[in-house]
Amino acid sequence: MKEKERTQGNGLRSNEGQALVLSGGGARAAYQVGCLVAIAKALPSYRPQILTGASAGAINAVYLAAAKGSWQEAVDQLGTLWRNLSTARVYQTGITPILRRMLHWGLTFASGGRLGDPDIHGMVDNAPLRDYLLQHLSQDGGGITGIQENLSRGLLSALAVIATDYSSGRSVGWIEALDKHRSLGSQVDARQGEIGVNHIMASAALPMFFPAAAVDGRWYGDGGIRLTAPLSPAMHLGADRILAVSPRATPLTPPNLGASVYPSPSQIAGIMLNAIFLDLLDFDALQMQRINDLLARLPPSAHGDLRPVAVMVLRPQEDLGEVAREFEADLPSAFRFFTGGFGGKDDPSADALSMVNFEPGYLAALMDFGEQDTAQRMPEIEAFIRGEIEDQSQSRG
Repeated sequence: MKEKERTQGNGLRSNEGQALVLSGGGARAAYQVGCLVAIAKALPSYRPQILTGASAGAINAVYLAAAKGSWQEAVDQLGTLWRNLSTARVYQTGITPILRRMLHWGLTFASGGRLGDPDIHGMVDNAPLRDYLLQHLSQDGGGITGIQENLSRGLLSALAVIATDYSSGRSVGWIEALDKHRSLGSQVDARQGEIGVNHIMASAALPMFFPAAAVDGRWYGDGGIRLTAPLSPAMHLGADRILAVSPRATPLTPPNLGASVYPSPSQIAGIMLNAIFLDLLDFDALQMQRINDLLARLPPSAHGDLRPVAVMVLRPQEDLGEVAREFEADLPSAFRFFTGGFGGKDDPSADALSMVNFEPGYLAALMDFGEQDTAQRMPEIEAFIRGEIEDQSQSRG
């Protein structure tokens, strides 16, 4: 259904109602940055006023919400943030801390919880990531500086960071907006207030791998765990046009390995992580497309509380799990040693590894893939952002 057009002098659709949804996937979030770099180069006036992030996508969403200068400068700075990242700057990779944690988990399981260090949480210590974020995101009190300024200047309408409350099992969305009465719908508990590094750490806490993060006395984990409708928060924040980036290629038929090859723990973990963080965006986009198609067939008087929300999903053409296998040798030796027994040499891809490998070569490759894939689709993306075409939720990779 056609929406009322709001265009600027350069023909670009007004940024009002434009939303950017950045999902999870750990290190795969670097692909999102490449996509944004290509769009910022081609459409420097595009600046979405609604930003939502879950898991590692929360890092990107918050950084962009707080960045000073133009949108292109903000995206370039975000690219620098990722290009300077390394695995050691995300979690401790030395032999001693890894061995200590492995022994802890082994003793805990073998003793029925009677032995082990109660102060150890998560398979790795991600304190380096907190330090890295604090170096690049200034905090004033509990919130990150820059967000309120961009809200006041009209460059931002709302920012939402999604996490999972381990106590209630529900999705929680922290919202920073001038309007203090925003809702995220019935599936996500909305919390108003300033967003800080603690909220990012909570949203990006990969289950079991990273420790849960405490916010206001409660423990939170990765935002993708219970977020069954990743596009819903942006829609409830007022979006009428959503650009989403999925770090997963269009699912293809996997190679037939034969019944003799038993799936490794890494392969099983990768499938589970895909189901948690990546598959739900595809399903939600399909549901949104069906609702839009239904509304297009009904008269406006029959819409009730429903309204059309156009969606475009960007995704990689390459399987990022296969790309991760090419860079496995770049991982720190101690971490690579312990993950050797976790993976299988005959696995079709390294989906689990693709989410925890933060080595510069791999991240740079993901950003390059993102930029190349997006550049190829730029005419289609530009037409969508300008409002010249409608729902593209199931666009190709």
